[in-house]
Amino acid sequence: MELAPREQAILALERRGFPGPGAKERAIREELGLSPVRYYQLLNALLDDERALAADPVTVNRLRRVREARRTER
Repeated sequence: MELAPREQAILALERRGFPGPGAKERAIREELGLSPVRYYQLLNALLDDERALAADPVTVNRLRRVREARRTER
């Protein structure tokens, strides 16, 4: 089973670089129609989804490492 279009869009947004503060949040609102809080909730769930790993292993593994590093810091 493939990822839904919104899930694919979330991963695509995570692959992009953003030039400055607020640019990513603005893109989340404008392109996906989501609040940043909801976006990060969906992204976090997506990182645990094996379909996401199969669709974009580089992005998902990078984000999993970042998430784990933040958990370790706490």
